[in-house]
Amino acid sequence: MKICVLIKQVASEDSSLIINNEKTGIESNGINLITNEPDSYALEEALLLKEQTSGEVVICTLGSESCNQIIKDGLAKGADRAIHITCDSSEKLSPLNIAKIISKKINEENFDLILSGLQSNDYGYAQIGILISEILNCSHASLVMGTEILNDNSIKVKRELENGWFQWSELDLPSSLSIQSGINEPRYSTLKGIMSVKNKPIETCNSDEIYSDLNNGYVQKELLLPKKSKETYKIEGSTDEIVTNVIDILKNKIKVI
Repeated sequence: MKICVLIKQVASEDSSLIINNEKTGIESNGINLITNEPDSYALEEALLLKEQTSGEVVICTLGSESCNQIIKDGLAKGADRAIHITCDSSEKLSPLNIAKIISKKINEENFDLILSGLQSNDYGYAQIGILISEILNCSHASLVMGTEILNDNSIKVKRELENGWFQWSELDLPSSLSIQSGINEPRYSTLKGIMSVKNKPIETCNSDEIYSDLNNGYVQKELLLPKKSKETYKIEGSTDEIVTNVIDILKNKIKVI
């Protein structure tokens, strides 16, 4: 079985985010860049499927040269090779155009499965896996919490629904699966795995070579950080009055209910 895993480079949660002077993006200096956490679950699921069926796991990412580190991390964990689509302005691309670029590249490979994390920890679009399935005209399932290969032509997946419910579905291959976090326990790189990276191929191509005339569809005018504010309310009165006022604040001012 031939499996492609889409991975993305994101800033770690403990990084200090500073908007650049042009207000078009985040200053990259001093940011700790890591593999998007949901993608780690997708990679682990691919490696587990490979162990059951043999075959090949290929990681694919779109981004700048700094993505080399997450590629090496993926190879060290057990991926067989990597595809790096270089693009210095990937943050300015719409999800549709990202999906178009990746789809056109991986379509050459005839993958049986395309796995991706449910969403990225930065933008959180949760669209790439769905869009790729539409572009490549293959089956798709999201919120996947379990997989079972039935035969060379089909896979059974467990999808998470609302209120603790799950759904089992059978899909024809090839298929694009958006993997839910928590489906497994991602492995750590071993010393042997780290040493093997230098012998694993990394194919590099430029996004402009794949698609040179993309219409992005939207323009990012300005990037802003959420405003932080603190406000204290002193509520007095009878018990009924206090309860009424607390509900009003939570509902109409803080807007959490």
